Amino acid sequence: MKIRLMAAVSAAALSAATMAQAQGGELTLCWAAWDPANALVELSKDFEAQSGIKMNFEFVPWPNFADRMLNELNSGGQLCDLLIGDSQWIGGAAENGWYVKMNDFFDAEGISMDDFAPATVYAYSTWPKGTPNYYALPAMGDANGWFYRKDWFARPEIQAEFKEKYGRDLAEPQTQKELLEIAQFFQGREIDGKTVYGASIFTERGSEGITMGATGALYAWGFKYENTPGSYDMQGAVNSPEAVEALEFYKELYKTGTPPGYDNAYMEQSLDAFKSGQVAMAMNWFAFFPGLYADPNTGGDKIDFFVNPAQNVAASTLGGQGISVVANTDNMDGALAYVKWFANPDVQKKWWSMGGYSCHKAVLEDPNFVNTAPFAGDFLQAMGGVQDFWQEPAYAQLLLAMQERLHNFVVADQGTAQEALDGLIADWTEVFEDEGKL
Repeated sequence: MKIRLMAAVSAAALSAATMAQAQGGELTLCWAAWDPANALVELSKDFEAQSGIKMNFEFVPWPNFADRMLNELNSGGQLCDLLIGDSQWIGGAAENGWYVKMNDFFDAEGISMDDFAPATVYAYSTWPKGTPNYYALPAMGDANGWFYRKDWFARPEIQAEFKEKYGRDLAEPQTQKELLEIAQFFQGREIDGKTVYGASIFTERGSEGITMGATGALYAWGFKYENTPGSYDMQGAVNSPEAVEALEFYKELYKTGTPPGYDNAYMEQSLDAFKSGQVAMAMNWFAFFPGLYADPNTGGDKIDFFVNPAQNVAASTLGGQGISVVANTDNMDGALAYVKWFANPDVQKKWWSMGGYSCHKAVLEDPNFVNTAPFAGDFLQAMGGVQDFWQEPAYAQLLLAMQERLHNFVVADQGTAQEALDGLIADWTEVFEDEGKL
């Protein structure tokens, strides 16, 4: 079937006062280099036409995005007037004064956070978490989901063999353990004269990859960072029996269900493995799903999508970002005018139609939303159960520790899952002690 995109409605004009203040000049918007960024360039042409402001863009490849942008912010650079930054940065950006606090602006312009999906407001906008202190407007909803070769699943001989082996129909997995069985079933199988494998997952060590992948299993088993939110009481949460089982599961999935040599893979490698016909299933961010569906070789009728399967609980790893005004911009009026324009419901509808993932209720709660793309319903389901990494100012140290512990256990085969998680608590305790939180 073809995607039925929402009609792009002309955006309402900016308020006269805001527009008058913002006329002319230039803005530079910084983000990661990926498909949604290209869509935003096209969308922003409407803003340029209305405001007379020239939009420039600085897009950085994902492996370098965090280092480049955080260094830019920390050094007081003036490259970016607007920044679509990761959710994990919000604590540090707020406490270090890198982002403009948006509350007064939102109030003055009638922009209500009640108009956006609660999970995205919590994750992308607030610091301290859950308080009505806003440092970003939710811009790009995202979660880690799954896609698969629908045409392979549908083959009668494959269906029959799977049912004989597992006693159930080959279909989208409803649990993490069913996902593992499917990956193992396809592992090393010959399809159309080519050896294929079960799944492409995230194993990358250098930035955030293996953490973003493994948490899909950890969250589904019930993993928590703290026993009580805000307490930094990690013992028995981070290393619970459920967390140990989930990490052991992820290692088994890696060892028995992924392509050979797949030891340092993240977004691009996952996409490449699927598009080249190597794997039956793959994990990746919903942001890539429009491009996957449009792919001439493995998209269309050959592909379908599913939300991260539950195990003990329904949960997905949060991606996505908010858009923030950089505090030392030299075009504050223009930057705020862009945020006001972007918050307009009509602009948000067009954003979704072009491949961006709106967080606005006017888009998500439209009765026809689930019919606008083959993955729209899965996206809604995923965003209803998203969980995020620490958003602490020291998040980079916390992330590097988890990357190392997970990669050493899952990929390098060092120690046990229990030892990895116990060690992670020790690492994080040291960070929080240095921060004065413990």
